[in-house]
Amino acid sequence: MFKGLKPIVYAGREVWPLIEGGKGVAVSNHTSSGAWAAAGGIGTVSAVNADSYDPTGKIIPQIYHAKTRRERHDELIAYAIEGAVEQVKRAFDIAGGKGAININVLWEMGGAQEVLHGVLERTRGLVSGVTCGAGMPYKLSEIAASYNVSYLPIISSARAFRALWKRAYSKASEWLAAVVYEDPWLAGGHNGLSNAEDPLRPEDPYPRVKALRETMREGGISDDVPIVMAGGVWYLRDWNHWIDNEELGSIAFQFGTRPLLTRESPIPEEWKARLMTLDEGDVLLHRFSPTGFYSSAVRNPFLRHLEARSERQIAFSLEAAGDHQYQLDVGVKGKNFWVTRNDLLRAREWFGHGFTDALKTPDNTLVFVTTEEKAVIRKDQADCMGCLSQCSFSAWMDSATNSTGRLADPRSFCIQKTLQDIAHGGDTEQNLMFAGHNAYNFKKDPFYSNGFVPSVKQLVDRILTGD
Repeated sequence: MFKGLKPIVYAGREVWPLIEGGKGVAVSNHTSSGAWAAAGGIGTVSAVNADSYDPTGKIIPQIYHAKTRRERHDELIAYAIEGAVEQVKRAFDIAGGKGAININVLWEMGGAQEVLHGVLERTRGLVSGVTCGAGMPYKLSEIAASYNVSYLPIISSARAFRALWKRAYSKASEWLAAVVYEDPWLAGGHNGLSNAEDPLRPEDPYPRVKALRETMREGGISDDVPIVMAGGVWYLRDWNHWIDNEELGSIAFQFGTRPLLTRESPIPEEWKARLMTLDEGDVLLHRFSPTGFYSSAVRNPFLRHLEARSERQIAFSLEAAGDHQYQLDVGVKGKNFWVTRNDLLRAREWFGHGFTDALKTPDNTLVFVTTEEKAVIRKDQADCMGCLSQCSFSAWMDSATNSTGRLADPRSFCIQKTLQDIAHGGDTEQNLMFAGHNAYNFKKDPFYSNGFVPSVKQLVDRILTGD
């Protein structure tokens, strides 16, 4: 047992202060989260478009039949509720009365509040808490409390928590089980970098978490309410000085990347094998996500393709003005776009390499793509099912108009399509593969030598040694 690490009381029982990070779209499912709870920790079922099963146990593909985005959005919510309820029930059975089961939702996912109500209504007594980030989930406390369930907001700064506490959480303080500090430079998936923070200059999490604890104390929150350190956590021995530290109060640890590589992890074998090959620096903090958030994913050909697409980009004017004195004569088929001389020459070069179609972005620029790429982009935009509260790629917004009012952005991608594909056996090189920045440890950590894939119980036991 690692020195100083003690169980905490959560959901009325003693559990290890080890939380499985929720990974959306079918990745943190019942097998992984149920096993994590059975090992004495807090397992987390992702309630983000989770899988449902037919009577034979096969996964039901999430296929959309409706003609309008709004109707497809309703289909999506129905899939999401059914899937999450099924996953929670199965996880609870696997846990066998040990540990605890949380669910994870993204506040900026499409229909988040409706999904949360739908799942909690049908899983009474099974779910201990709700973790929620990706946005400012003001209503999280109110919804969780109405079902007698704890809430664990995911934030990346003391400032964000202060705003949530003052506006809403102080009114349901008794249901605040923990505050998850997710390091915006190291965590996988979507990250909470603010405009004031430099994506290229990571900050030490210790002073940020210390500031969070001070903010919590100002609100009268007990030091027994843990802060959960998430993002960049691999070996507990690296965090020895955080445990039993009076400045920080009670600390728990969230593991998002390590549980990807277990026998119970539902991700395909090709994905597991790919994790074993990663080197330091192979995970990129990027801003291609249609959510508008920064996010961290493996810099595979899918991500490199998006990087290259954005590099084939020029600014334009609709009339000759300033430096824009040259009429664009490639990629725009007779439309009037005025560009600089240098950009005209670049556009002609891209055209010559097969990038023959120019697509407008919301920022008065043009990106050059192949005819095949353009067809895929347009089809994906047309097939939008409203999986986010607002989406830059399709210009969908969950509002009366169902539109952001901005031009759809061809520099982004359909996140639902790619995450569903990779989770269900799609090509690991041609899909978005979320991972934390310390995923390179799979290759370096002797625990995984000779291709060893542990069970969740073996992983938790290993973590508890400090390694």
